[in-house]
Amino acid sequence: MKESTKILTIQDISCYGQCSITVALPVVSAFGIETAVLPSAVLSTHTSGFTDYTVRDLTEDLPAIRKHWESEGIYFDAIYTGFIASSRQLDYIKDIIDSRLKEDGLVFVDPAMADNGEFYNGFDQDFADAMGELCKLGDFILPNTTEACYILHRPWKEEFTHEEMLEMAEELTDFTKRYVILKGDTHRENELGMVVFDKQNSTCEMVYNERVDYMSHGTGDVFASSFVGSVMSGKSPAAACKIAGEFTKISIEKTIGDETHTYGVKFEQAIPYLFDLLKTI
Repeated sequence: MKESTKILTIQDISCYGQCSITVALPVVSAFGIETAVLPSAVLSTHTSGFTDYTVRDLTEDLPAIRKHWESEGIYFDAIYTGFIASSRQLDYIKDIIDSRLKEDGLVFVDPAMADNGEFYNGFDQDFADAMGELCKLGDFILPNTTEACYILHRPWKEEFTHEEMLEMAEELTDFTKRYVILKGDTHRENELGMVVFDKQNSTCEMVYNERVDYMSHGTGDVFASSFVGSVMSGKSPAAACKIAGEFTKISIEKTIGDETHTYGVKFEQAIPYLFDLLKTI
């Protein structure tokens, strides 16, 4: 039998709340891809909208896990990073990428640390600078505009012109091995766009999806995970953005109207649509 494609995702586990590994594992697996996990931390809930949550930092476990994988000869075709708990973990993750990624493997970095002009709780500019160094190992980086501005030391604002988005994407090529996927182009009415910049060929594409005016925790993880699954299924970066954008939109639409569901989006109900998206895009 042909050896199956194996992806490792490194991010936190929020025991309750649809984000990070609880999104990445089922979504990437839905593409028929074997998905391994390396938790950066375990939280009782995610940090948005909940109080008094518990956090167990797993930094000290990372080197031992890497060492065990080395002894077992375990390698991965791709490594996908999301929410990372500390700058110190970033150094350990670099070692894991260097040690456990196959020679022709791909690295996807979602620098999940900020949104809407603010850092997530516990992060600062020093962490953003360290995250920028991790991004340099990525074949694909997927920042939103807030994360891009922190990485680039640029001021953030609620709206960027199309030209400013292209400028930021080009500047971000200093922080990737090949592709920049910059999310958050809003210059088209009722549409949300992404800049897909290919550093190797100095080419740029725009991808748009219908914009849904609904804010929720975890949509970035839904997008990133379906993007990773699409690329690893053979889709071009632009097509993967379109699929991920549509999947995220459907996940949001499945959630709208349920006033009790305030902690994430119902991506599970959107998973059956992935197969049609893969066929038609």
